[in-house]
Amino acid sequence: MRIDTALALSQTLVGDEAKVDVEHLLCEVLGQSRAYLYTWPERELNPEQMARFTAFLEQRQLGVPVAHILGRRAFWDFELEVNASTLIPRADTEALVEEALSLVASEPLRVADLGTGTGAVALALARERPFWDVWGCDKIPEAVALARRNAERLRVQNLTFVDGSWFEPLEGKFDLIVSNPPYIDPDDPHLGQGDLRFEPLTALTAADHGLADIEHIIKQARHHLNRAGWVVLEHGFDQAERVAQLFASSGFCNIRHRRDYGGNMRVTAGQIEQA
Repeated sequence: MRIDTALALSQTLVGDEAKVDVEHLLCEVLGQSRAYLYTWPERELNPEQMARFTAFLEQRQLGVPVAHILGRRAFWDFELEVNASTLIPRADTEALVEEALSLVASEPLRVADLGTGTGAVALALARERPFWDVWGCDKIPEAVALARRNAERLRVQNLTFVDGSWFEPLEGKFDLIVSNPPYIDPDDPHLGQGDLRFEPLTALTAADHGLADIEHIIKQARHHLNRAGWVVLEHGFDQAERVAQLFASSGFCNIRHRRDYGGNMRVTAGQIEQA
């Protein structure tokens, strides 16, 4: 079957809205870039390639995320192994990394990533600041194992991953604490749609309309921060004002926000008041 015929047929199976997904899957089968598909539309898929492409399409028809089908997802300037044990990294979370990097001087610091998942944020920070001592923790052992594999493959040395919930497994105090915690309301109807159906609810939802874990982190952070330390949190597009209030009520100052790539207020940071 020709490339253009395979693309056209796949659209009838998964719908036009999944066009980019189909292109990614076909690129994986061919070992080529997306541009190749439209430069050489007459090229033929061999039987082995066609069988693999068909298997991919069947999974996508069931709703399985492309990242889970391929077992990887790009983030920042690297690629991560992903699986169903934790969240698939989103591009919007890069705003969390950008904010963290912008807040502190380029000097040796201790940094903690709470609920690290794949290790995406911790790895981005550790790669950008090789003189930082970065820790990542997660209560899901499978996620910690995944993060460690990603660190090993990327050969990141200044990074430690540990098992445990939030601050429990961490040792000593930190200059910077970052987190992309669960922040979706458990009653949010979007949880039954799209890729979210295949991701663990414990990594997505939190009580109190999605704010319970954020509030816990903010209230406990002051006990784990060095003087003038920062906390940087990702949150829902409509939660920035409430998160800022939580920071203020816990004694944080210099509260600031950052928008994601879609223009939504996605990240809020606060600095602990100096003693």
